[in-house]
Amino acid sequence: MPDRNHPLSGTLLAFDFGEKRIGVAVGEWALAQAHPLTTIRSEANTERFTTIAALIAEWKPSRLIVGLPLALDGTPHAMTARCTRFANQLRGRFGLPVDYAEERLTSVEAEERLRESGHNAKSAKEHLDAMAAQIILQGYFEQERPPDRIEHGGQSQEHDFK
Repeated sequence: MPDRNHPLSGTLLAFDFGEKRIGVAVGEWALAQAHPLTTIRSEANTERFTTIAALIAEWKPSRLIVGLPLALDGTPHAMTARCTRFANQLRGRFGLPVDYAEERLTSVEAEERLRESGHNAKSAKEHLDAMAAQIILQGYFEQERPPDRIEHGGQSQEHDFK
């Protein structure tokens, strides 16, 4: 759930956290479109957070989104706790609001999309985590942004599309 003390606007970075890799996506709230950005391929926290700091400096996000893995029945499991810890580390290190987004089956969906676009297993693996982060962020936009609102110059306006 978004922290309503920090309005939803600006650039967002999303993370698909894994023990070996972290997929990263970027999106702009006004456009509600997510794009895969990169994959951090390191297990060392120092390297991971150095790379994340550089991404934050470059993209200047207003908030961060972390995919929260749950079992298919909605219950937490071991990776849920690791992702929560990662989100808390992001919040503490960078002082930005951090929200969670549904990530069940995003890696499966990302793999399907990559194969449909012509990637073989090896090339799909190169892009899988960033694509999963894109799916996480796009899902966040769809969940948090009312479909009948369009932002103009920082101001939201109601539109009737019927």
